Amino acid sequence: MGSSSGASSESSQLQHSGSEEDLRQIMDQRKRKRMLSNRESARRSRMRKQKHLDDMMAQMVHLRKENNRILTTMNVTTQFHMNVEAENAILRAQMAELTLRLQTLNEIMDYLNSSNVPFGTEYQGTQIADECFMNIPWVPPFINQPIMASADGMFMY
Repeated sequence: MGSSSGASSESSQLQHSGSEEDLRQIMDQRKRKRMLSNRESARRSRMRKQKHLDDMMAQMVHLRKENNRILTTMNVTTQFHMNVEAENAILRAQMAELTLRLQTLNEIMDYLNSSNVPFGTEYQGTQIADECFMNIPWVPPFINQPIMASADGMFMY
């Protein structure tokens, strides 16, 4: 009986050893499968990261071009604005000069209209006719020169 119990114990060890071997093979196979799956997942992750990096680089190039275009447009607009401001300053100075001239002419007209000396009468031994002021050539100073103004508001003739 001893031998039969020894044989059954030996047989069970072989079965146990065989099932351990099978289990080890199954676990190794699962481990290899998991490693391959992890490698593939890591490869896909690297590819996604590379694609994201490429997309970000393309976006950066696009944004830099857009930024340069906007800066160029802004510089042109700023230059145009400065030119318009300078032209406005000149026009304001010319308007101020013309306003002053008009005011002076109106004062002369008011003086002539309110004068105590009636037209067509004799004044201090001289006949004053209605057309006497029209016959006197009035030449304004700098008649052939345009009024110029600089950006700081100074007039130049």
